[in-house]
Amino acid sequence: QVQLVQSGGGSVQSGGSLRLSCTASGYIEGRYCMGWFRQLPGQERLGVGVVDSEGNTNYRDFVRGRFTISQDNAKNTLYLQMNSLKPTDTAMYYCAAFGPANGYCAASYNVAEYRYWGQGTQVTVSS
Repeated sequence: QVQLVQSGGGSVQSGGSLRLSCTASGYIEGRYCMGWFRQLPGQERLGVGVVDSEGNTNYRDFVRGRFTISQDNAKNTLYLQMNSLKPTDTAMYYCAAFGPANGYCAASYNVAEYRYWGQGTQVTVSS
């Protein structure tokens, strides 16, 4: 089993920055794909950015150029750096992972593919 524990988040004014962290623990063997998602009350969880097992990232248009995913493999930690935040970025943010894959793991925005989820962290951006 893999556990994902998130930290970071909080409240910030429009134009500000926040960084979310997601640390994996447990039985971690093989290659995993990971992603960051966000969700508003009553709405479906939506992918923000994803990363494949090679570390290649992909972002949704609405965050591209503002959000950056990075990894520290030595710490088993995934980060989401969020800059130029807008009130529309307000949501609960989740990190997620699926795998392991024997070979290459292709990144995905499909929520159903993700087996492991962090506990979620609230991001609130005020105007």
